[in-house]
Amino acid sequence: MAPSPAKSAVAPAYLFCCLVLGGSAQGIWQNMLLQLLGLAITAWAAAESSEEPLPGPSRRLLLLVIAGVAVVALQLVPLPASIWAHGVRLRLAHDYRLLGQPAPWLPISLTPYGSLSTLLCIIPPLAMFCAIVRLKAFRPSWLAAALIAGAIAGIMLGALQVAGAGRSLRWYFYAETNVGHAVGFFANSNHMADLLVITLPFVAAIGAAGRSRNIEHYSALLTVLVALALVLIVGIVLNGSLAGYALVVPVIAASALIVVPSASRWRRWIVLLAAISVVAALAALAASAVGSGKIGQDATGSVQTREVILRTTARAIADHMPFGSGLGSFLRVYRLYESPASVISEYVVHAHNDYAELALELGIPGVLLMLLFLAWWGRAVWAVWRRAEGGPFTRAASIASGAVLIHSLVDFPLRTAAISACFAMFMALLSDRRTPPRRDPADLRPTRHLVFA
Repeated sequence: MAPSPAKSAVAPAYLFCCLVLGGSAQGIWQNMLLQLLGLAITAWAAAESSEEPLPGPSRRLLLLVIAGVAVVALQLVPLPASIWAHGVRLRLAHDYRLLGQPAPWLPISLTPYGSLSTLLCIIPPLAMFCAIVRLKAFRPSWLAAALIAGAIAGIMLGALQVAGAGRSLRWYFYAETNVGHAVGFFANSNHMADLLVITLPFVAAIGAAGRSRNIEHYSALLTVLVALALVLIVGIVLNGSLAGYALVVPVIAASALIVVPSASRWRRWIVLLAAISVVAALAALAASAVGSGKIGQDATGSVQTREVILRTTARAIADHMPFGSGLGSFLRVYRLYESPASVISEYVVHAHNDYAELALELGIPGVLLMLLFLAWWGRAVWAVWRRAEGGPFTRAASIASGAVLIHSLVDFPLRTAAISACFAMFMALLSDRRTPPRRDPADLRPTRHLVFA
């Protein structure tokens, strides 16, 4: 039984709220509001009775989430020194002995309050996932519409930001931001570029899903979608982020596969173009400057900067194995390893590689969870494209999630509630790949008959 229109609007409305309010960790009150709303949605999903069991992929992904929460919870439990005094922590235990005191029971996390605060950031994406998978409080087209609406609103705000830069900063939402860039509702122009790029596949998905409409309606729909795609591309140009430039080509090429018929001879060439452009995008992102990512930055200096950050993070990872330093502890731990001779002008708050940062914070358990998730994601994408499971919105979710995972190699897009909620939406669509029944009328309008007496 299909959910009511009011219930179907829950997930799209929450997604739009995340896009508008969840653009940065600097927005304490905005993120608190999103977390409170997310708790309400999650509680609703837990209390909802349903005779239909969760699909297998959804259950496996939820188990990975529960395992991740359990790892963080264990990091907060005080443990004897025989367990926590390993690696760099041996020095801490030695300091207690110098003072003539036994080493106390301490948690694995070096920043337990920071770990708890960071763990709360999982609420918006978890609520989005539960609203889609458990409550069925969505329609794919409405989710796409909410995503597009958030992106277009961000472009309009970005135009005001660029036009007013140098005269007024009132259009910027956050104190620490890329002034002069069209960041929209975000603080980081790269994250705004992520939103614009991941919206493009859903524009293509709406076009593919609308083929069942009559000819006149479908022609009008295509006109609107082409205009939306052009606006998104203009927004990427206005944003000026190298991340947007690097990711837009492979995403557009992959999105073309959603609308090009499976029997078309062009599909092989499109796949080849997408593969080549992904490699080129990785090379361009690796050479981009840490910070704004604006085209024209010194590539040589930026490569050295990324190498320094990654090398310093690797040393910290080795010292904090096997249990990690604790979720949310990167900033404080990294400062302990910075060499005064290699300190850079940019203020390093993240590793600019989410995989390395999670390896530092969660240790071997975190590495295993990341590998299991990537295996889950790869299997889901294989099922979508090779076994033709799911519909056009599922294919769009696979493309958009791939763009986020690639960008996470050189940045931290999932650290915002906005992008993490989008990513949760992608995972929900990928986890339930059952093709929904068609609701639209046939291609041609009903025939009108004339009756002569």
